[in-house]
Amino acid sequence: MNNTNNKDLQRMEIEAATFRRLLAHFQANPNVQNIDLMNLADFCRNCLSKWYVAEAEKCGVMVDYDQARELVYGMPYEQYKDQHQKPATAEQMAAFNAREQK
Repeated sequence: MNNTNNKDLQRMEIEAATFRRLLAHFQANPNVQNIDLMNLADFCRNCLSKWYVAEAEKCGVMVDYDQARELVYGMPYEQYKDQHQKPATAEQMAAFNAREQK
């Protein structure tokens, strides 16, 4: 007997759709740099990739970090870095380092 009821399935479908929408938003906005996400929201695309790997593992599914990053970035990470990632500015790094000291 399945312990998942219709409300739980509906919630999971909504959460999955929301996750897909978040990924699409990140992929459509590569101008939003990971350092800015870390400074403002305390997570970035790499964090999301690590969370994906961890949650997959809890479900008994092995997903390696590079696979998860490709899912999150919409392309291989090295390709994304070459096309979209800019070096962090001194101001961005100062904000990041100040955040870590809290």
